Amino acid sequence: MLWLSEILLQNQQLDSFDQLPALIQEKAREGELFFRMDIKPPFHDTPENWEDRLEAAFTAALDGTR
Repeated sequence: MLWLSEILLQNQQLDSFDQLPALIQEKAREGELFFRMDIKPPFHDTPENWEDRLEAAFTAALDGTR
C-alpha cells in the first residue's frame, strides 16, 4: 500500500506539486498496487484537482500507458 504521506516524508526534497506525479508513477512501476491519499500535498502550487491528477498518474503507470 502506497500512502501519499509516506511519499512526502521520504522525499522532503520535493518543492513543487509538479514533481509528485512522476514520483507516484515510479512507485507504481516498482510494484505498488494500491494508492491512498491520506493528506493534501503541502505545496503552494497544489491544484484543486490534485486527487484526480495523482490518481491518474498512478493508474497510468499501472496500465503502462505513460
